[in-house]
Amino acid sequence: MAKIADKYLVVDTWKVIENGFDPARNRVSESIFSLGNEYMGVRAYPEEGYSGDSLIGSYFNGLFEESKVSAHYKGIIRFLRFMVNAVDWLHTRISIDGETLDLAKSEFSEFTRELDFKRGTYLRSFIWQLSDGKRVKLTFERFVSMNVSNLGCQRIVFEPVNFSGEVVVRTGLDFSVIHEDQGRSFWQSVQHGQANGVTAMLGETVNTKNRLFSGFSTHVPNALNSTLVEGDRFIGQDMTIKLVQSEASTFDKFVYNYAEKDLAVTNEQLWSTGQQNAQAYVGASYDELAQQQANYWANVWKESDIVIEGDPDNQQGIRFCIFNLYQTYHGDNPGFNIGAKGLTGEAYRGLAFWDTESYCLPFYIFNNPKAAKSLLEFRYKSLDYALDRAKDLDCEGAFYPIATIDGTESCDLWQHSNLQLHVGTAVAYGIRHYVTISGDTEFLYDKGLEMLIQISRFYATRGQYGQQTGLYGYFGVMGPDEFQLMVNNNCYINLMAKKLFEYTLEVIGSMSEQSSEAFQALAERLALTAEEQADWKKKAELMKIPKDEKTGIYEEHDGFFDMPHLDIHSIPVTEFPLYSHWSYDRLYRYDMIKQPDVLMFMFLYSGDYSLAEKAANYEYYESRCIHESSLSPSVHSIFAAEIGKDEEAYQFFEFATRLDLDNYNRNTREGLHTTSIAAAWLNIVYGFGGMRSDGDKLVLQPTIPARWDSYSFPISYKESKLHVEVNKQSASIKVVSGAAIELTIYGQAYTVDAAGVTIDLVKVGMPV
Repeated sequence: MAKIADKYLVVDTWKVIENGFDPARNRVSESIFSLGNEYMGVRAYPEEGYSGDSLIGSYFNGLFEESKVSAHYKGIIRFLRFMVNAVDWLHTRISIDGETLDLAKSEFSEFTRELDFKRGTYLRSFIWQLSDGKRVKLTFERFVSMNVSNLGCQRIVFEPVNFSGEVVVRTGLDFSVIHEDQGRSFWQSVQHGQANGVTAMLGETVNTKNRLFSGFSTHVPNALNSTLVEGDRFIGQDMTIKLVQSEASTFDKFVYNYAEKDLAVTNEQLWSTGQQNAQAYVGASYDELAQQQANYWANVWKESDIVIEGDPDNQQGIRFCIFNLYQTYHGDNPGFNIGAKGLTGEAYRGLAFWDTESYCLPFYIFNNPKAAKSLLEFRYKSLDYALDRAKDLDCEGAFYPIATIDGTESCDLWQHSNLQLHVGTAVAYGIRHYVTISGDTEFLYDKGLEMLIQISRFYATRGQYGQQTGLYGYFGVMGPDEFQLMVNNNCYINLMAKKLFEYTLEVIGSMSEQSSEAFQALAERLALTAEEQADWKKKAELMKIPKDEKTGIYEEHDGFFDMPHLDIHSIPVTEFPLYSHWSYDRLYRYDMIKQPDVLMFMFLYSGDYSLAEKAANYEYYESRCIHESSLSPSVHSIFAAEIGKDEEAYQFFEFATRLDLDNYNRNTREGLHTTSIAAAWLNIVYGFGGMRSDGDKLVLQPTIPARWDSYSFPISYKESKLHVEVNKQSASIKVVSGAAIELTIYGQAYTVDAAGVTIDLVKVGMPV
């Protein structure tokens, strides 16, 4: 893989640090130093205003706008919804003696910024030198509260180096921010005002009428005066602050943001609720709130930290990943999902894909089961949209969208939105995986089975029987590998549909026995019949799974083995990304694949395949995969580790945790690769940790990279907490809380309790 790191950040195992300001890298840093708390996120743009290259990005989970799509055929979407750029609640302008601060024009030195994983804060400082020789050190700090998801806090500290005087600060709320992807602002002011110490504005999106209340208060001990400022979609204050040489003057701002999409809630109700909540922070202590933030993160690291000894680069990298997974989602707001860029940028329009269930969900299952359940709740809440979408495609049941923010399909490329059928099976797999690991049969019977039945109905009506083979399959589809368009019998789709039918029937059987009355009520409500279940059973049994029995290699789709071969290593690096350098149809002419397809289902159902089968399929498809998706390398690393290709596994892993930190794909400026961040966790736990979770028992078979001295990770499993630690000599697994657990470790059954199990790596044939 011809991907090269762009290293410019300091390696620190508990922080991200940038020393010196590079305008060319500013947008990259704005993404990397982003803050979020699941409810809202903000890029690390200079709040004081910057006339250079910057993206003022302030986003709220599930808050969206829409635009019309020209469509001429049934089944193609008419409206595209996207996460909308919202209020700049950090808006600040700073001037001294009539000179305004702007890092694109002002003289400054000793610039540094840092993202602190332990405190959950973003800090930036530098010395501003004015044209008359005055020098003042400015320190900007901000955080979005993990304890109160509506709350954002900002602190600015002024320390005059060689003078005493005054600084004028304009602080406010700006709803006129441009949504860069669309080239316009989508907000209009509904109401604004100042009362009881709170300055506030209620904004409304132009088309969807999503509303956002934003209200702030300040605490400025050295303030000399304050004046209300009102403008176009802006409200704020001009404040004069006294400065004394060598003394710190502090400006603190507390902002309460409250989003509302329910049109039944009146503007008056929303304004009243927002004002009341914002007033709770009038006179608040920034230091106390910052300490609460630090306490929250201390608990996160206690529960989820992965410790790597001997590799500070990847130690920093995996903590950056875990930090952002919690920033993006932690389950406090059921009904939210995970956008491909989280809340860090506008690329992919803030939409969620199948990555949520296939890549992100495992992290939450094993670290934060509440969040895992919340993610599945999103799919249940949006089930009606999936039912409507299936009708658009002349099918029954539920067809979950390939890209969504609210449950509706928001992919305007029909070849993806109509042909990529694998989201529904990812949702089904997510339900199965969550229930297997958590034991939450209440969720399964209350909501999960209803989704499984409706998803099964879609796959039962979307497929057909081949007229020559008599086998069941799916025609005119696109699988996870997006370089194969309008193919028949994509192996991933077929196999996952087979597993879906089998699991749905299994759950129907267990619920009818264990909760018969509830099952009968569900069956009557959904008009589920024995004939329908028999049809699913037949289609599962007759599902076509393309495979060469001699080699053991699964054929990605009908005819794939006969496609023209292209040596992927012959493609010049200057032609990547191919989407930008090749004509669109050229992508589909070869046996070249974009990302794991066959290997993906072999990973999800690992226990169904022998090591020899995995090795054969890995060798065949790895040589054809160009890793045009950031999700791809981690899965290849996991397979390489399992089949004993240790150096190859590490090479694929090398940039997994640092994909964004080192800007490997040269697109971090657009936002973080959130689902790839989750894949980095998979890479360590499933790859080097050798964990497999698709069977009745959890499997562990740890190895250790040659460059590491040791590593450890925690996992939650069936109401117990396990701790796995691996060094050059041994692997130790113990229960740190909860009951003893039955595990399979290096192929042997163990009962693991608080005393733990320690296994000599040499004795089990592991490389050390």
